[in-house]
Amino acid sequence: MTSLVQIRRGDRRAVAVCDEPHLLVIEGFLSVFDLARAAIAGRTTLAGLVRQSAAVETLDYDELYAGQSEWRLLTPIDHPRDPARCLVSGTGLTHLGSAANRQQMHEAAESDLTDSMKMFRSGLAGGKPATGEIGVAPEWFYKGNGTILRGHGEPLDVPAFAEDGGEEAEIAGVYLIGNDGVPHRLGMTIGNEFSDHVFERKNYLNLAGSKLRTCAIGPELVVDPSFDSISGAVAITRGGAPLWSKTIVTGEREMSHNLRNIEHHHFKFDAHRRPGDLHVHYFGACALSFGDGVRLADGDVMEVAFTGFGRPLRNSVRVASKNREPVVVSPLG
Repeated sequence: MTSLVQIRRGDRRAVAVCDEPHLLVIEGFLSVFDLARAAIAGRTTLAGLVRQSAAVETLDYDELYAGQSEWRLLTPIDHPRDPARCLVSGTGLTHLGSAANRQQMHEAAESDLTDSMKMFRSGLAGGKPATGEIGVAPEWFYKGNGTILRGHGEPLDVPAFAEDGGEEAEIAGVYLIGNDGVPHRLGMTIGNEFSDHVFERKNYLNLAGSKLRTCAIGPELVVDPSFDSISGAVAITRGGAPLWSKTIVTGEREMSHNLRNIEHHHFKFDAHRRPGDLHVHYFGACALSFGDGVRLADGDVMEVAFTGFGRPLRNSVRVASKNREPVVVSPLG
């Protein structure tokens, strides 16, 4: 598989191919966005275009990953000219979870089920349609535009108005809309879909607001990954010591919706097929430290890893001071 990273040194940007333990900087492209546009225009694949591109510099990946190089890792995808034209979204209630939870859910009377469980059950029944058919719609949420994306090593923020911040270890799909309105999947990347679970737990209708937070992807964009069954691990450290960890799984075999159904229900909207737009879409998590009673604190470090998706994604938690004032709108009338 081909894995790409985006890097920066001062004002210079570059795209590099992962060739452990090195990064090979390729000639002619300053961003994966531009690389993808060239691949679409040339009717070729990203991997094919990379193979045609000459390597102009070799870098030590260990140094970049540790933050000890003049170069630094960026998110593996961004819109280099207009971050507002990158839509960040996600799909929830997609993973099968534990057998015990499923059994309890099936034993409950229909009238006793929450809206979340009803949606989860509908996904189990109709989330994996046959080729050419359309299944039931999954839960969908908006996280923001490209300005909220953070890369490996960057902190994720718990803003002053938030009640909490917690990791969600996932895989995210990366897409570019071609000039003809056709969505193109560039690849997938490790993601941490950071959310405010305390606020959401108070009322399910708070879900929309709980998702409007910074989130992370990277460090690598895997161009042609398998998305069948992927094993992974998520861990939290506090003060350099382990606080919580869990093995996790994702992929279509572990989910109630297949990728084709998730993608259809995201891109069926005309507004989601605007030529030149980027999309980063999180596919859902199967385990949260919050579910085990963990409350993250300032300085905690979250690490997410999935087999076959390159090096782990690591981000710290940064909690803002609660001293704040209301936002005041200035009238122009």
